[in-house]
Amino acid sequence: MLAFLARHSALFLFIAALIGFAFPHLSLALFPYLPYVLFALMLFTLLGINQSLLVRALGQWRVWLYAFVHAVALTIITCTIAWGLGASDNMLLAISGICATGSLFATPAIIRSLEMDALIAMAYTIASTLLMPIVLFINLSLLSGEAFSLDLHSYIARLVIFIFGPMGMAALFHAWIKPEKLKRIHGKLAQFTIVLVFSFPLGLVGPIGAMWQKDSGYALELLAISVALCMLFFAVVYCIYRRYGEEASMIAAVTAVNRNVLLTYTVAGAALGPVFLPLIGAIQLPIYLQPLLVRWGVRLKRASHNATTDNSLK
Repeated sequence: MLAFLARHSALFLFIAALIGFAFPHLSLALFPYLPYVLFALMLFTLLGINQSLLVRALGQWRVWLYAFVHAVALTIITCTIAWGLGASDNMLLAISGICATGSLFATPAIIRSLEMDALIAMAYTIASTLLMPIVLFINLSLLSGEAFSLDLHSYIARLVIFIFGPMGMAALFHAWIKPEKLKRIHGKLAQFTIVLVFSFPLGLVGPIGAMWQKDSGYALELLAISVALCMLFFAVVYCIYRRYGEEASMIAAVTAVNRNVLLTYTVAGAALGPVFLPLIGAIQLPIYLQPLLVRWGVRLKRASHNATTDNSLK
C-alpha cells in the first residue's frame, strides 16, 4: 500500500489538498500537529542524504544565489507587480510574507518523487530558510503599518529543532549504523516519508475551505492570486537556472514554488495581517498541483524526445 501511495504521490498530494478544502474542519483539526510531522519528515529525508555532501552543497555559491532569488528577488518582483495592480496594504503584506518564506521542508521528498536530485533541493531548502528571518523582518518593516515584533527566539528554537536537530540526529545515525543497514532502513522509510507530506496540504488548506463556505467570491480571488504567485515563482527561477541544464532549472523552479508558510506564520503571526492565513490556505492547491503537472510535463517531453530519436534512427 505504501509503495502504491509513494508511486502515485503527486496525484495523492493534490487529492489531500482537495479533501482539506472540502472538509475544512478536518483540516483545521490537523493543523496543530503539523510541526511534529515536520520534524519526522526532515529526519527521514536526511537519513537518505550524505551529511558531508549536504554541507559541501551548502558551500556552493549557486545555492546562496538561489536563496537570494527565492526570497529577495521574488519579493521585489512580486510586490512591485502587486503594488502596480493596486493590491491593498493587507494583501501586499501577505504576499511579501509568502515571498520571504523559505522552501517547504517536504521539497526534497517531492523532488525525489519526481526522480530528481534531492540533495541540492535540501541545500536550497536550508539556505532559503536561513535567509528567511532577515528578509521577513525587512518586508514587515517596510510594509507593516503597525508596530510588530518578530519572534526571533521562537524562530531560532524552531531552526534548531527542525533543521539542526534532524541534521545532528541523522549524522549520529550515519556514524553509528553501517551504510548498508542504513540504506535498507531508509529504503523502507522513503515510502513512508512521502505519505507524511500528505498531511501538509490536508492540514493547511482549511482556512480557504472555510472562507469558500462563507464568501466564495473572495475565496476564488485568493485562489487566483495564489495560482498567479506560483506561476510567477516558477517562471522566474526556471529562467534564471536554465543555464545549468533542464533538471537543475526544474529542481530550482519546483523548490521556489514550495513555501514553508507554516513556519512563517508561527514566527510572525498577526504581524502578517488578516489576509495571510487564508492566502496560505489558498496557495496549497497550486503548490501541490505543481508536482503532478511537472511529472506530466517531464514524461511528455521524454516521450517526445524518444520519438524524435527513433525517427532519426530510421
